Amino acid sequence: MKTLLCAAFAFLLSGPALADEITFVTEEYAPFNYTDNGKVTGISVDQVHAIAAAAGLDYRIEIMPWARAIALAETQPNHCVFTTGHNRTRHERFLWVEPLLKDHMVMVKRRGGTVTATTLDEARALRVGSQRGDFAVEALEEQGFADIDLAADIDVTLGKLISGRIDLMPTSVKTFEKMVQDGHPVQKAMLMDGQIYSIACHKDLSRNLIATMQRALKDLIASGEQDRIFTRYGLPPNTQTADVK
Repeated sequence: MKTLLCAAFAFLLSGPALADEITFVTEEYAPFNYTDNGKVTGISVDQVHAIAAAAGLDYRIEIMPWARAIALAETQPNHCVFTTGHNRTRHERFLWVEPLLKDHMVMVKRRGGTVTATTLDEARALRVGSQRGDFAVEALEEQGFADIDLAADIDVTLGKLISGRIDLMPTSVKTFEKMVQDGHPVQKAMLMDGQIYSIACHKDLSRNLIATMQRALKDLIASGEQDRIFTRYGLPPNTQTADVK
């Protein structure tokens, strides 16, 4: 009996480490995740804090270039990355907690410029830029785009667009709306397909922990708090998609 008790105690100590620290990694991509006065904030960040608190997690959030963030979540235990577009090529590579948001993509151009592109065929003939590892790159490649101008983060891509080094950049509708609110000289070129954005976690993370996080997100949505988070950032609720001007 003593041997069995010792074995059981050892199993508890070596079982799925729900109390281990989880590292959530993300990028500078307002309004979902960005740095404001030295603090990581945003629509998705607020949801991650709420999910982690409800799940009783010991956790931290780090911000870095997207390509590094998604690589860490795929290769390092106890890592999750957000805000991650859930598409076919990524589906089997991660465990998913979703949806942090549902949004359309929009192709953006510099306001006042001469660029015109209302179809994918027209857009493919222009200089298009995005960020390394971003969902938009995969979406563009699936649509036949080649020679995409890749940058380390969205701020660099936006700078290239405004300076005329690229003609178009894809982003989410909500990020585009934030750019307009912040006074960036951009406007819509064309609307693209919709997308679900999620938390993507390393495949070795405990399934029980993923289920706990998913329940916490489900409760966040059911209580209306997810929509209230969107409203606090001056954007329509997640259940709505605003018209793109």
